[in-house]
Amino acid sequence: MKLIRLGEPGREIPALLLEDGKALDLRALTGDIDGEFLAGDVTARIEEARTAGLLPVIDIAGARLGAPVARPGKVVCVGLNYRDHAEETGAAVPERPVVFMKDPSTVVGPYDGVLIPRGSAKTDWEVELAVVIGREARYLESPDEAAGHIAGYAVSHDVSEREFQLEFSGQWDLGKSCETFNPLGPWLVTPDEVGDPQSLGLRLAVNGEARQHGSTKNMIFGVAYLVWYLSQYMVLRPGDVINTGTPAGVALGLPGTPYLRAGDTVELTIDGLGTQRQTFNNA
Repeated sequence: MKLIRLGEPGREIPALLLEDGKALDLRALTGDIDGEFLAGDVTARIEEARTAGLLPVIDIAGARLGAPVARPGKVVCVGLNYRDHAEETGAAVPERPVVFMKDPSTVVGPYDGVLIPRGSAKTDWEVELAVVIGREARYLESPDEAAGHIAGYAVSHDVSEREFQLEFSGQWDLGKSCETFNPLGPWLVTPDEVGDPQSLGLRLAVNGEARQHGSTKNMIFGVAYLVWYLSQYMVLRPGDVINTGTPAGVALGLPGTPYLRAGDTVELTIDGLGTQRQTFNNA
């Protein structure tokens, strides 16, 4: 299933995207696609309501797509999780996951504009697989348990300001939590439809020029391991988002470091999870 949220910021309605491009209104089941809704058996509830005729078809033509998860409790990020990305940035390949947090309010819709912060000279792009938690994960016994705690997957854009991130502080927060710095979506795709999360291609282009082309099979730490690992240090709750890292091809590692400027357009795609696109403007 592909879950979406339609409408203006703060007024989105939950819906199920159908194969023919139409959508079913989910408001008979939930007011939003949030942690409370994702904590239940989402697929079974939707199928039951659909069979009962409780989900009317809605017209989505021209509607804004919001982030497919409302109000994530936290956004947990994993840095340097692809060997080629670590190498291009000159960093050592990590022996344990590099973990940092991103302000959840950075999450915006997949086609919303992104703001280049005031004083920024090094705003960068990063296509990432996002994992959305569906059942509380606390001290999982092994990575084998992780699948039962995942509600779905989405395309995530972990926008980063490298000067703020790497030069202004000993931690990465300043360069990761600027407003609009985490477009998410267009859809939240349930695990049964995604299949193996370690066999997905990721691609990103800037102004039509290919910049990133990788595969989740090249993650240093896979999805199941990350969910297990994080659960040893924090409680992962329904609706939380995990950004799992980016492959090589970011501006920081390219010749001439072609950082983003106002008017640039970035397009991101992950196999089976859709495409998002943003135009960058000055804050």
